Amino acid sequence: MGELVKIIAKSLVDNPSEVSVNEIEGEHSLVIELKVAPDDMGKVIGKQGRIAKAIRTLVKAAATKENKKVIVEIVQ
Repeated sequence: MGELVKIIAKSLVDNPSEVSVNEIEGEHSLVIELKVAPDDMGKVIGKQGRIAKAIRTLVKAAATKENKKVIVEIVQ
């Protein structure tokens, strides 16, 4: 799941080298922390959070195959 988020984020930002993904796994859930450069934060979130919501929807769809709950957090 983290690799999927990383690929999507790198294609959106101007500084793909500063994209990092951290996965925190629990028993029934997975938290994916996405970190990008401060200048690229708006590109990942999008207008009214539309791009962030789309990323979360894609990851959630991929996670249903593994019967896990996935939470994508965009952190600074």
